[in-house]
Amino acid sequence: MSKLQLTAILLLIQTLCLAQNPFVTHMYTADPSARVFNDTLYVYPSHDEDDAVKFTMKDWHVFSTTNMKDWTDHGVAFALNDLSWASTRAWAPDCIKRNGKYYFYYPVEASKIGVAVSDSPTGYFKDPLDKALIHTDTEGVVCNRDFIDPAAFIDDDGQAYLYMGQLVVNAIKLNEDMISYDGEVHLLEGTDDFFEAVWMHKYKGVYYLSYVGESGEIKYCTSDNPLGPFEYKGVILEKMNSGTNHHSIVEYKGEWYMFYHNSDLYYRNHPEVERKFGWGHKGSPHPFRRSICFDKLIYNEDGTIQNVIPTK
Repeated sequence: MSKLQLTAILLLIQTLCLAQNPFVTHMYTADPSARVFNDTLYVYPSHDEDDAVKFTMKDWHVFSTTNMKDWTDHGVAFALNDLSWASTRAWAPDCIKRNGKYYFYYPVEASKIGVAVSDSPTGYFKDPLDKALIHTDTEGVVCNRDFIDPAAFIDDDGQAYLYMGQLVVNAIKLNEDMISYDGEVHLLEGTDDFFEAVWMHKYKGVYYLSYVGESGEIKYCTSDNPLGPFEYKGVILEKMNSGTNHHSIVEYKGEWYMFYHNSDLYYRNHPEVERKFGWGHKGSPHPFRRSICFDKLIYNEDGTIQNVIPTK
């Protein structure tokens, strides 16, 4: 059997095994941040309302699995109603564990990044600062559009980072308490066509910074330093029918996965609606009601990433 034939068979097996997208179907979800805690994979998405016509999200749920097939909805883990200093746009969050606690980073009002803490990965989370951790008016921040999409990363040496922003990748070094930072904002260089949804992971000693480009595709670049500079490598995932996209990359039980979103659930729930692709199509409300998915992510021998194949 040739190497090409073997690759084709493996891709077919992958498609058959993962043909369960979207994997949350009782509600609309987007922006999935996937994390592994205590041998369980958790996903922290944003929550599109059932009748959404704008990105007016109000709360965050948590989902978990131990077999990548059966998913538990743990309900609302945090909400805008829990905040005294913000009231709109509960957008794409992230969560990370340190010192036995779970730190939930979230954007609000398209201009502020907050942090909440819990003893459990499913919450309930509480805001210890009663204010933003960082925002558009913070010294050193460069953001000419929305200040959103926080993504946390803890390096092998224990240093924690938070990445965020739109059009420009802003990064900070978090302190040991995870609710403050050293005061310096780093502006990352070397991304190509960066728009939003930044994500950091590490594979075989290399730092992979992935993101949604202005082209709508998910792209990535690499570096030998978590603050760059980075070298652009290519596209991982094609444009989705949701117009927007937002992803995360995680290893679980020896396999690598990419989580992302599209609008397949909306079309499934509304077969009468003409399928129009993404933004810019008159009469198409679907970008505001999205659904989260996942598929396997495969590295080549040289460390580059193969294009992820979306499955249904």
